[in-house]
Amino acid sequence: MSIDKLAGSAAEAVADIPDGASLAVGGFGLAGIPWFLIEALLDQGAGNLTIVSNNCGVDGAGLGLLLEARKIDKVIASYIGENKEFGRQFLAGEVTVELTPQGTLAERMRAGGSGIGAFFTPTGVGTLVADGGLPWRYHPDGSVALASPPKEVRTFNDTPMVLEEAIVTDYALIRAAVVDKAGNCMFHAAARNFNPPAAMSGRTTIVEAERVVEVGELAPDAIHLPGIFVKRIVELTPEQAARKEIEQRTTRPRPGQLDAEPAHS
Repeated sequence: MSIDKLAGSAAEAVADIPDGASLAVGGFGLAGIPWFLIEALLDQGAGNLTIVSNNCGVDGAGLGLLLEARKIDKVIASYIGENKEFGRQFLAGEVTVELTPQGTLAERMRAGGSGIGAFFTPTGVGTLVADGGLPWRYHPDGSVALASPPKEVRTFNDTPMVLEEAIVTDYALIRAAVVDKAGNCMFHAAARNFNPPAAMSGRTTIVEAERVVEVGELAPDAIHLPGIFVKRIVELTPEQAARKEIEQRTTRPRPGQLDAEPAHS
């Protein structure tokens, strides 16, 4: 029996995501984010969402679009990033933000997909991460409305470690370079960051694929995420697959470039 998880469109793939759903979203900055699934979710209209992602897009792009539309109620992320509106909403008491150390966040998602309820890590011991009191939500007047609770700390091999709970979400939205019809995924370069753990943590994982191939075309060693974690695949057009923006473009002159004569037309 053949396996085919292809959805007809991004809109079809996200149609059943309800208000109040939790979603793990892949990507780092704007690298490897599921551009078209995010935009389809925005058009679909679901709100009061909990988002688990390394960051929350930027102003006017990625998850920043859902923030601007007031569709997000809570974010679990490692940093505010390049998103001024994200910072404004957090400080104004409009969104709850659970800041989590970056490696801990990745491991919480991976643990959720692996059936591990919690784990101990030395990261955050001796800080508000472990001791509690980290602001999660503010009142409009700037006072703290909700703060993080203290966490259990135990010592292993003479090293104190803090207990971190795994994350399991209702859905996950990810992007991959090549996906076969069974959902086996291969990621390109920096896109292989938060996409695999985000995919693992979602009960229903949806992937937008830059290219879809038949089952068996991907070599076993080329598969970065087994298809067991993927429920739906959205195949992008070549034009859509070419959309890869970055938050900040930083370049430097090549050796000799400044001394070179300008080209003549």
